[in-house]
Amino acid sequence: MVVRLLTTEEVADRFRTSPATVRYWRHIGIGPAGVRVGRRVLYDEAECDRWWQSKVANSDR
Repeated sequence: MVVRLLTTEEVADRFRTSPATVRYWRHIGIGPAGVRVGRRVLYDEAECDRWWQSKVANSDR
C-alpha cells in the first residue's frame, strides 16, 4: 500500500481554504492529523479524506 503525503498547501487546496487556516486547525486540534517531518508538516491523504467524511456526516443539511 502506498501512502500519499500532502503538504499544508496541498491540504489547503483540497479543502479550498488557505494554508494559514490549515495551520490554525492544527494549532487548535480540529483539523486532519499531521506529522512533523523536519520543518514540514505532512498529512496522510487517506486521513484527510476520513476527516472530511466525518465533518460531512456530522453537518446539518
